[in-house]
Amino acid sequence: MVGQRYVSMLSSHPYFKVTVVTGQSSVGKKYGQVVPSGSLPISKEALDLPVKSTGAEALRDTDVVFSPLPTEVAQGLEPELVREGYNVITDASPHRMDEHVPLMVPEVNPSHLALVRLQKAEGWKGSLVATPNCTAAGLALVLKPLHESLGLKKVLVSTMQAVSGAGYPGVPSLDILDNVIPYIKDEEEKVETEPLKMLGEVAEGRVAPARFRISAMVHRVATTDGHLESIYVETEERFEPKRVAESLAGFRGEPQKLSLPTAPAEPIIVTRDESRPQPRLDRYSGTVPGMSVVVGRIRSGLDSKSGRLALLSHNTIRGAAGSTILTAELMYRKGLLG
Repeated sequence: MVGQRYVSMLSSHPYFKVTVVTGQSSVGKKYGQVVPSGSLPISKEALDLPVKSTGAEALRDTDVVFSPLPTEVAQGLEPELVREGYNVITDASPHRMDEHVPLMVPEVNPSHLALVRLQKAEGWKGSLVATPNCTAAGLALVLKPLHESLGLKKVLVSTMQAVSGAGYPGVPSLDILDNVIPYIKDEEEKVETEPLKMLGEVAEGRVAPARFRISAMVHRVATTDGHLESIYVETEERFEPKRVAESLAGFRGEPQKLSLPTAPAEPIIVTRDESRPQPRLDRYSGTVPGMSVVVGRIRSGLDSKSGRLALLSHNTIRGAAGSTILTAELMYRKGLLG
């Protein structure tokens, strides 16, 4: 499902052109024979591409490899591609926490791309950059301005995650209909650790993670797209809901300053509607549909240095393909894809 998002979002991209698509059981077919008809807008040129076997040989003459590979495949193949000289940008999980691999949400930690230059200095023929877990991506984007303005001490997050996050065919219908599943394998650990790396600082060739704590509980719910997260924060400074709303709404990152193609004008949209955000109504919000995180219900917590809010992010766009493409755009503008 994320692979289809990539091909759709890259079908008319000003920087990149899709030249190779790979797979396993679908090798030899045209891409248009493999993807569900009309599921996403994809160019005829991309639909006519033959599916090649996933591996270094199929990728000859490409400049950038976008990898939404399954974990067990990505573990070994991505380092092999880097050794062959490819620039790999992955939203697979195995290498996110590797010491010399930046874990990127471009508005949050563009300075971490300095690790790519370190990779080159250490003799890597190619490069490897990761993007985070789909839930952690939206969370880190909202925590960034909160941490900068208030200083975070503790974050408690409870998630309601769409079934598309489980891939295709995903969760069996009889398991998820009329139900909520309070467990997603390895998800809580990713949500608790990955934002700390993204909000950390590069020092002596590695990332020193941010020093506040995150505790997560995750739930799979019967929505198609869009992860809703309920957040409670404890802060160093006074939490004033009006000022917090202004800080979040006014946040801009380097992608916005550079006017990158996939950068939304407002990375964080604040709604004053007490019943929002909602997945069905808000998942495609913003100037680049699905790339803005929508925040609402900003309220004080149990004391003056705590607060509550809800956020919604599109899990296969901002949480996967969109963030990875935006990372590639930032790398292109910084001259890191040569």
